[in-house]
Amino acid sequence: MPKDSIKPLLLGGINSNTLDAVAWNPINVDGLDGPCFSLRIFNSSSQPVTISYDGATEHDYLPDDETMTINFQFNSRADNHVALLPKGTKVYVRGTAGTGFIYLSGWYQN
Repeated sequence: MPKDSIKPLLLGGINSNTLDAVAWNPINVDGLDGPCFSLRIFNSSSQPVTISYDGATEHDYLPDDETMTINFQFNSRADNHVALLPKGTKVYVRGTAGTGFIYLSGWYQN
């Protein structure tokens, strides 16, 4: 049964001083709490980062001190099928170690 309420993800974060240019590091170690229709990544660090949604492929680039918002619902179809990032998805970053944090927030519907 569809629900009319939404829930926020638990805020995920990683200290940018732990990053290196080779290894992918998950922002949200346990994966997404639910299937997300909106995701936001805040790079409040002093270095740009590359983002991956599978831990192997470069998908996005986020300059330092920038925010990226992705609204998956813009890709929904008229017959009530919606575009969601699956529950459990981990979002990974890599880049040069810097100062500050990279955060992940979002919204989902049970």
